[in-house]
Amino acid sequence: MLTIADTSAVPAVRSYVRWVADPVAASVPQVRSRVRTTLDGWRVSGEVVDALLLAVSELVGNVVRHAGGAGRMRVAVAAGGGWLRLEVADRGAGLPRLPAPRSEIDPESEGGRGLLMVQLMTAELGGELSVVANEFGKSVRVRVPAA
Repeated sequence: MLTIADTSAVPAVRSYVRWVADPVAASVPQVRSRVRTTLDGWRVSGEVVDALLLAVSELVGNVVRHAGGAGRMRVAVAAGGGWLRLEVADRGAGLPRLPAPRSEIDPESEGGRGLLMVQLMTAELGGELSVVANEFGKSVRVRVPAA
């Protein structure tokens, strides 16, 4: 089940949209579609849209794979202050490991590249990838310049 928060009271200067979804495989394309619609409505450039869509697919996919039994996930997209922010949060206990920019990746491995791709694309756009943990779980955040 996917729900959307009411954003009608948000000032036009700053925009924020949030979804809550079950961490199941079917949520990945649903959330990706909603993020695309939101970014298109904000008239975000194609290069930034592509990067954020890759990021949301990878991050939501990671929640499905690694924290699926830990309750619902939250996905938010915000625009303001010259930045676009994407946040994917879950209640899973494990923390993702942000890869070192030049870390070795086993060419035979079938996983472990998603966060590295997100980190590299984000950095290429002049942004950053971060992980925040608290008593409620964790959030992986992507922040890129809006322009």
